[in-house]
Amino acid sequence: MNTQDQYMQRCLQLALKGLGNVSPNPMVGCVIVHDNKIIGEGYHQKYGEAHAEVNAINSVQDKSLLKSSTLYVSLEPCNHFGKTPPCADLILKYEIPNVIIGVQDPFEKVNGSGIKKLLDAGVQVTSGVLEKECRDLNIRFFTFHEQKRPYIILKWAQSKDGFIGKNNKSIRISNELTRIINDTWRTQEDAVLIGGETARTDNPHLTVRTIEGRNPTRIILSKSGDLPSNLNLFDGSAPTLIYSNSNSQYANAETVVIPDENNLDFLLSDLHRRNIQSLIVEGGSSVLNQFLKSNHWDEIRIFESEDMLEDGILAPTINSEISLTEEIDNNQLKLIYRRK
Repeated sequence: MNTQDQYMQRCLQLALKGLGNVSPNPMVGCVIVHDNKIIGEGYHQKYGEAHAEVNAINSVQDKSLLKSSTLYVSLEPCNHFGKTPPCADLILKYEIPNVIIGVQDPFEKVNGSGIKKLLDAGVQVTSGVLEKECRDLNIRFFTFHEQKRPYIILKWAQSKDGFIGKNNKSIRISNELTRIINDTWRTQEDAVLIGGETARTDNPHLTVRTIEGRNPTRIILSKSGDLPSNLNLFDGSAPTLIYSNSNSQYANAETVVIPDENNLDFLLSDLHRRNIQSLIVEGGSSVLNQFLKSNHWDEIRIFESEDMLEDGILAPTINSEISLTEEIDNNQLKLIYRRK
C-alpha cells in the first residue's frame, strides 16, 4: 500500500466512527498531512454538525502549516450551503494547496462542483484514491442518490431445517447474542419493515432495547390495514408508517395509501421522498418473498440456528451464492451481497 492509500485508509477508519449517527449524510473522514506527518484528523460525527474537513482543520494546532499541507478526505468536499457552510470554501480560506479525494459525491448539489471549485482556484486535486473502498463505505448513500431508493437489507432467522416460524404462532429462533447484533443493525439503518401478519402474530416493538442507540422508523406493509390498535408498534416510541390499500388510521402512526399494483415501487419511491436511505426488512415470509421476487434487495442476512422445527413456515428460497459465513454462539450468520 502506497503512502496515499495509507492516508486514505486512515480517512476510512475515522469515517466509520460516524456509523449510525450521520444519516442521511454520508460517513466521511479527513486527515491533514504536513511533511509526511499527520497534523490534523476529523470525521463527520453527527448529522447537522460540522463535516469531517472542518473538524480536521480545527484540530490542527499551528494553522500556518495548512498553506503547505495536503488534505485527504474520503468524499468530495461539499460546495453548497446545507446544515453547514461549504467545506470547499474552508479549504480555500486556509489556502491548503493539495487535496486528495477518495470518491466524487453523487449528491446533485455537489457531484463534481466541489472538485471544480478547488481546481478553478488553483488547488492541486487528485481524485479516485481507494475509490471502491470509499464508495463501499457509503453504499447506502450512493444507492439512495443513484438509484433513487433506499439500500435494502433482507434479514431473517431460520431453523437448521429451513423454517422461519410456525403458522399463527410467535416463536423465537434467535438467541440473546443474535438479538444484540440485530439491535446493533437497527441503529445503523434508517427504517425497519415488517408485514401486517408479523405485526399481528409477533406484536414486536421494532425498537432498540438491548443496547444504546437510535430507533429506526418503523414500517408496516399491510394490504388490508386491519391491525389491532393496541399493538406495540403504536406506542409512540419511534416514528411509524403504515403502507396499506386501506386508509385506516392509528394512534402515533401515519397511514400511506398505496396502489394495488407495484406497491413496492411506490413504497420505495415514497421512502426516497422522505429521505430514508436504508431499509432493513425483517419478515415474515410473505413480505420477504415479495422483495426477493421483485428483485428489490441489496443484501441478505440470515441467522441459522442449530434447532430443528420439523414443520412450519418455510424460509425464503434464495438462488444467490453465500458471500460470507460466520459462527456466532452456535448459530451461523450467512451474508449475501449483490455487489461484488
